[in-house]
Amino acid sequence: MKIAMVGSGYVGLVSGACFADFGHDVVCIDKDQGKIDRLHDGVMPIYEPGLDSLVESNVKSGRLSFTTSLAEGIKDAAAIFIAVGTPSRRGDGHADLSFVYAVAQEIGEHLANEAVIVTKSTVPVGTGDEVERILANSGTAHRFAVVSNPEFLREGAAIGDFKRPDRIVIGAEDDFGRDVMSEVYRPLFLNESPLLFTSRRTSELIKYAANAFLATKITFINEMADLCEKVGANVQDVSRGIGMDNRIGAKFLHAGPGYGGSCFPKDTLALLKTAEDYDSPTRIVEAVVNVNDSRKRAMGRKVLDALGGADVARGKKAALLGLTFKPNTDDMRDSPAIAVAQTLTDAGVLVSAYDPEGMEQAQPLMPEVKMCTDPYSAIEGADATVIVTEWDAFRALDLARVKGLANAPVLVDLRNIYTPEDVRSRGFTYHSIGRQ
Repeated sequence: MKIAMVGSGYVGLVSGACFADFGHDVVCIDKDQGKIDRLHDGVMPIYEPGLDSLVESNVKSGRLSFTTSLAEGIKDAAAIFIAVGTPSRRGDGHADLSFVYAVAQEIGEHLANEAVIVTKSTVPVGTGDEVERILANSGTAHRFAVVSNPEFLREGAAIGDFKRPDRIVIGAEDDFGRDVMSEVYRPLFLNESPLLFTSRRTSELIKYAANAFLATKITFINEMADLCEKVGANVQDVSRGIGMDNRIGAKFLHAGPGYGGSCFPKDTLALLKTAEDYDSPTRIVEAVVNVNDSRKRAMGRKVLDALGGADVARGKKAALLGLTFKPNTDDMRDSPAIAVAQTLTDAGVLVSAYDPEGMEQAQPLMPEVKMCTDPYSAIEGADATVIVTEWDAFRALDLARVKGLANAPVLVDLRNIYTPEDVRSRGFTYHSIGRQ
């Protein structure tokens, strides 16, 4: 089967490469000539473990190719995926669907055979209806169906998530759409990956509901962490204690500086706007968004307290280890590190930083922060060392070396990756989340 993937960003490139690895003939399409040129040269536009080798092997096999021409890319394709960005719209926070609708219009103008048009981008309820209307009004003479197929990929583990999914959600309104999508995912269905067929609007809502629920779990355990600090409890034990209940589950119960990334912030906001449009308030999600926004600045204030308080922090130095919103990605979107760094620089603190993959993306977002070549050069002369992102490279720091390089042996662990007793026994003042 030939598949066209319109959009060669995170979702489009990972999905396209994985579909090609299943044996489909995949063309990834993007208007950015520079991006397509780099892909032809084997240069990935994003950092995702294993993606470069997956792309390389499927390009060599002839199953994966790249083009800037949508008309050329969709020719003879049985399934055409729309995987372009849906960022938060400036002003009201609703998902900006202009890219999705522009692609739908162009597909309608160039459709040369019957095909299923698939919204892979995260889109609000009812977007598929509008895509269908645009295609119907484009004048195409060919049969088409519009299907919703949301992605559930975790950055840093996207290839494994695609190939071994918890579920595959397909929102289709007719047999044509269901039959084509069944063939698209046949390799996974043979591996007993569950296909959930729903209506198109239900599928669109599932994606938002899933992300909002996960964001709620993160925010809940973060609030429990704050309570643990007040009452002298240990949030990691609380997480284990409640996570062992199968009705709750252990995942997404790790206390930290708040969620960020490309999905949770914009998707929770878009869900709120959809609920508002339909006069169906989602108060829990509203609270989650507000609490998470406040938490990121609160983590900056936590570092200021470790420096002796905002009144005496001016002129001191803090070293931030980890800048991306999570490890194994170079994604800086809504990373807690941005708010932490801003809070510190606003207080007159000098900030140095190191991240294994994210510094190029981070520098424009935090111009006052000095980027360093390794964690130890960032730590040199620091009055507080702050672990913001739990990269493996920071899990086994040479603490004796850290103590020798730093101006003061103060470690602020915003990811709870160290044991308090062990760090303190080495002469450090240690601060973590939800633990004494």
